[in-house]
Amino acid sequence: MSLAPSSLTDKVTTFALGAEIVAAAFLDATPAFAGAQGQVFLGVGGGKAVTAHEGAVLCAVADGTRLITGGDDGRVVETRADGSVTEIASHTGRWIDRIALGPDGTLAYSAGKTAFVIAKGETKSFEAPSTVGGLAFAPKGLRLAIAHYGGATLWFPNAPSAKPELLGWKGSHLGLAFSPDGRFLVSTMQEPALHGWRVVDGAHMRMTGYPSRVKSFAFTADGKWLATSGSGEVVMWPFQAKDGPMGKAPTMVAPSASSRVLVVACHPKDPVIAAGYEDGMVLMARISDSAEILLRAPDADPLAAIAWHPAGGAVAYATQSGAAGVLAF
Repeated sequence: MSLAPSSLTDKVTTFALGAEIVAAAFLDATPAFAGAQGQVFLGVGGGKAVTAHEGAVLCAVADGTRLITGGDDGRVVETRADGSVTEIASHTGRWIDRIALGPDGTLAYSAGKTAFVIAKGETKSFEAPSTVGGLAFAPKGLRLAIAHYGGATLWFPNAPSAKPELLGWKGSHLGLAFSPDGRFLVSTMQEPALHGWRVVDGAHMRMTGYPSRVKSFAFTADGKWLATSGSGEVVMWPFQAKDGPMGKAPTMVAPSASSRVLVVACHPKDPVIAAGYEDGMVLMARISDSAEILLRAPDADPLAAIAWHPAGGAVAYATQSGAAGVLAF
C-alpha cells in the first residue's frame, strides 16, 4: 500500500470457526459462514453449527434472510438464522455447481449442463450447450443468464415460445453479473479477463490486463462501477456511460504491494467496497477518494469470503482456514 490506512482492527470481533470457509452472509442480523464440508456456522463466534450437506459445499448465495447452498451430495439446501435447514431440491448422483437468486425469491441452480429455475413452486429446466459456468437473474422480469462455453444464453423460463438468445464470445465463461439497471451483462472467463455485453444489442466489452483469473466481482449499488479481484488492487471498471467501459480505463483502489485481491464485496448502499487479499488482509475503501480502513492485518491466511449486512451496518469476513471477524458500525 502507498500509505498506511486507518485501522478498525480493534473494533472487529474475531473468532475461529475451525473449518475451511467458502461463503459468508448475513441472515437478518446473524452472520453465517458456509463451511467447505457441509456445515453452516451461525452467529458471532460461530457457536451454532448446523449440517446442510453430507459432503462438500460447491456454491452459495444469500438474500438477507436465507443462505442457499449447493453440494456434491446433489442437494440444494436453505439455511435460516434460527438454524432451520430445508431441502429445496435433490438430484442424486449429480453435483450442484452454481446457484443464483432472483426477484420475488426466484431460485436458479445448475447440475452439469442443466439449469433449473424454481419460481412460485414450479420448476423448469434448460439444457445448455456445455457445462453451466454461471447463473444470474436480470434485475427485472423473469430472465436468467446462463454462462457456458462460447458465451451466455438469456432464457425466459415463463415464455416457452420465446427462443433463448445467445450472447456469443469464444472461450469458457464462468461467473455472471447483470448491472443493477439490467443494461449490461458481464462474465468472468477461464482466462484472466472479463467479457461483457450490452444487452439491448449484444455489443461487446472486453476487460483485460489481469495477472490472474477474476474469481470475485460485483457491481456497486448505484451501478456506476464493477469491482473485481484478480490483481494487486481492486480494479474498478466504469459503467456510467451508455457504452459502459468500452474505450475507458479502469480505476484502481486499495492497492497492495505484495498480495493479490481474492474477494470483493460492495456496500449495499454507499460507494464503498471491502476487499480480501491472498495474504489475509481485509480493507474497506471509499471509491471517491480511495480512502482506506484496515479491518484485518495480513498473516498469510488467504481470504475466502466477505459479506455486508443488507442494510450496510456490519461486515463479516472469513479466511480459508476459518479465521473470521465481524465489524458492526
